[in-house]
Amino acid sequence: QVQLVESGGGLVQAGGSLRLSCAASGRTFSSYAMGWFRQAPGTEREFVARINRSGGSTYYADSVKGRFTISRDNPKNTVYLQMNSLKPEDTAVYYCAADLYVAVTTTPSRYAYWGQGTQVTVSS
Repeated sequence: QVQLVESGGGLVQAGGSLRLSCAASGRTFSSYAMGWFRQAPGTEREFVARINRSGGSTYYADSVKGRFTISRDNPKNTVYLQMNSLKPEDTAVYYCAADLYVAVTTTPSRYAYWGQGTQVTVSS
């Protein structure tokens, strides 16, 4: 079991930046690949970014590539999502999730553990 708690969401103007954090507790954090997803009202949960166990490999959705950066600090049991050049269409609840498997996946159901989410609102 691993427990995940997101923080860092808020209201920001278009073009601004936010950094989300996800603190993990429970089983060994470095055993999991970590992902960020988001969900806007009336839409399905959408993959944003993924980082492997060591932090040496990352993968992004096309919609955020070049603007968002995922990173992790294993000794601190934390994964981050740095979001720059934010757009109104980035508005959503952002979730972090943990995946026990090595193979890259963007499918939410493949991730075993989820945080409660943090709201990000980008005004135009």
